Amino acid sequence: MLFTVHQRFFFDAAHTLQREIETEGSRRIHGHTYHAEVSITGPRHPANGMVIDLGHLRARCSQLRERLDHHLLDEVPGLGPATLENLCVFIADALADLDPPPSRVRVWREAVGDGCVLDLARPRG
Repeated sequence: MLFTVHQRFFFDAAHTLQREIETEGSRRIHGHTYHAEVSITGPRHPANGMVIDLGHLRARCSQLRERLDHHLLDEVPGLGPATLENLCVFIADALADLDPPPSRVRVWREAVGDGCVLDLARPRG
């Protein structure tokens, strides 16, 4: 049996973006409240019955939140342009050493209805 557990966190951050549409507003520094959800899939550990101790996952998400919250995302090392896609990859890479590693990362902006899902069960390319 495989189980999937999730942990959500949010962060407020500013960024700029070079776009072909809505160019003027995107080029100016502006901010959003981002929400993220990290999913971990695997079997239950025979000794403790957990896929992963959610306390460990919460702690790692909290550390990751500190790297993003109230920052200018344009200046976050390793992120690249602050797209939803790049945020998903950044979060997945930052947590890749978990055992088991993330199986899915979702990032969305509730206020505008935008979102992105990185399904790590499929090959990345």
